[in-house]
Amino acid sequence: MSVPPVGRIGIWSLELRFGDPGESAEAAAELDELGFGAIWFPGGVGGDVTGDFSRLLNATKRATLATGIINVWKHEPAEIADWFNGLSDVHKARALLGIGISHGPLIGEAWGKPIPVTRDWVEKLTALGVPGDNQCLAALGPKMVALSGERTAGAHPYLVTPEHSRIAREILGPGKLVAPEQGVVLESDPTVARNLARGAVDHYRALPNYRTNWHRLGIDDADIEAMSDKFIDALFAWGGVEQIAARVKEHLDAGANHVCLQVVAPQGQGMANQRAAWRELAAALL
Repeated sequence: MSVPPVGRIGIWSLELRFGDPGESAEAAAELDELGFGAIWFPGGVGGDVTGDFSRLLNATKRATLATGIINVWKHEPAEIADWFNGLSDVHKARALLGIGISHGPLIGEAWGKPIPVTRDWVEKLTALGVPGDNQCLAALGPKMVALSGERTAGAHPYLVTPEHSRIAREILGPGKLVAPEQGVVLESDPTVARNLARGAVDHYRALPNYRTNWHRLGIDDADIEAMSDKFIDALFAWGGVEQIAARVKEHLDAGANHVCLQVVAPQGQGMANQRAAWRELAAALL
């Protein structure tokens, strides 16, 4: 089985998993019709991620569905493999399992060393019949990026810069997936846009995996603590669709072969506003 096709541009959306099931299925179908190559949704908190995955597969026809990410502490390989092996071949060809180690402060005493824990989990999943081509890793550091190329289709990093795409491509070489998530704010007022981005990134600052990776990318503790303009502008693209397109191009020029866009908007706006933003992005980027 080959790597599910993801195209150059995808959408990453919390609402598709946790919003009203009927409304999110309808929204996923529209994303499919708009031509986005992949539709990403979160899985990190556990719960019925496979049920949500099936619901979105059934709502769509062409786009690849992908998790960002399945948390290895919340699911056993056998659980995920049983679900995957029960899919039709048509659905297997559109299913990409993004897998991640999560974060020590969120897991607590059960936490183990990220590389060996991830390798063991992925090897078990593969042995149970899920091809490596249907898996990718939430890889930030160079060792995890390397593992993503050795055992899976490639890397799906979160909260990174185009420089990370360059580093990942250098580690992985040609032919492997580099599919960063990119936060976008469709707002041209600098103060409003940056404050929306600050609200989206604030709680991630306490997680050492992200913080260490930001250091590698040249962002120091002072900027992280202050959520400075430099910090925000490095991680988020804001402005009109021209600014979003420019950031996507930076990732692609640096070596990414897919960029999934997460629209950051004021809380409470709902799915209708997300869908309006997706249409605007589709018109400009697809």
